[in-house]
Amino acid sequence: MGSDGGGQSSHPLKITVRELICHACAGATAGAIAATFVCPLDVIKTRLQVHGLPTASKTGVRDSVIITSLQHIIKTEGLKGLYRGLSPTIIALLPNWAVYFTVYEQLKGLLTPHDNNSAQLTIGENMVAAAGAGAATAITTNPLWVVKTRLQTQGMRTGVVPYTGVLSALRRIVHEEGLRGLYSGVLPSLAGISHVAIQFPAYEKIKSYMAKKGNTTVDRLTPSDVAIASSISKVLASIMTYPHEVIRSRLQEQGQARHTEVQYAGVVDCIRKVFRKEGVSGFYRGCATNLLRTTPSAVITFTSYEMIHRFLHQVLPPERKKSEAGPRSDGHVNNSWPNKRASAEESKISQTHPNKITP
Repeated sequence: MGSDGGGQSSHPLKITVRELICHACAGATAGAIAATFVCPLDVIKTRLQVHGLPTASKTGVRDSVIITSLQHIIKTEGLKGLYRGLSPTIIALLPNWAVYFTVYEQLKGLLTPHDNNSAQLTIGENMVAAAGAGAATAITTNPLWVVKTRLQTQGMRTGVVPYTGVLSALRRIVHEEGLRGLYSGVLPSLAGISHVAIQFPAYEKIKSYMAKKGNTTVDRLTPSDVAIASSISKVLASIMTYPHEVIRSRLQEQGQARHTEVQYAGVVDCIRKVFRKEGVSGFYRGCATNLLRTTPSAVITFTSYEMIHRFLHQVLPPERKKSEAGPRSDGHVNNSWPNKRASAEESKISQTHPNKITP
């Protein structure tokens, strides 16, 4: 998500090991920070998706869904219940954002015109890069999302033997349901690619607009600018693609109830039954809670990612090309690298102080 000037992004045609490390570490760290911060809301959202709205109080007045859910979880499961599934969430998010940001930036680099490395990608090209990264991420991390969903909802079922942890859940799912159980809901997850295909191009365009408006580059946007861009793009994508999350959660959760008949035969059957029983509103169960969770989560994730990525770029030494240093095969020593480095330093100084004359 770098930039060279004028609000436009530039991407190397071949991503370096240093870039891979920067994208992977920044993405994984940002995802873990966000997951920990919003986990209680994630638990409530998942339970609303799977089990619907909580029952009204004895007075017949329904309080705030979020407050009621928080009170119920704390009363029945303690504070620990608010962090059900945090371990698999973090374990999933570490490779999730590491894979996503790395593949996304690599695809953006491949889609950049070879003859114009500073050209800005079109919306369509950004969507292709986002969708490709989303597909790779969904297939890689789906088993951990299945475990997360079941850990977060098992406290609401009285007839199931609970999983004791991530490894216990993985072993039992494979034993009881086979490898197919680990990929429950993978089709809705792949359908969820539409979410990132909307969110990331919107995020890039908003950043470019803000950079042009502020007469700067996207690499120099302030944290508040990044926060605004990420929140707007997240709300837009979430509202447009939320129904697939409800379908995915219901398909992922049902496999744990071994003593009951399977409620949904597949994606189409699940869509049909949800619509028949709950109407259109059934596809938006927990949407408000989801927005309260995902919007700050997106702000934390993207802002953290951008800041950590910039920091890693500063602390990690740049890779030296083989042709720029070291002895050549004919025995001569190539002395061009120090001169290039000095030239780069002079260029940097002249950009920072345009009125300063370098010798």
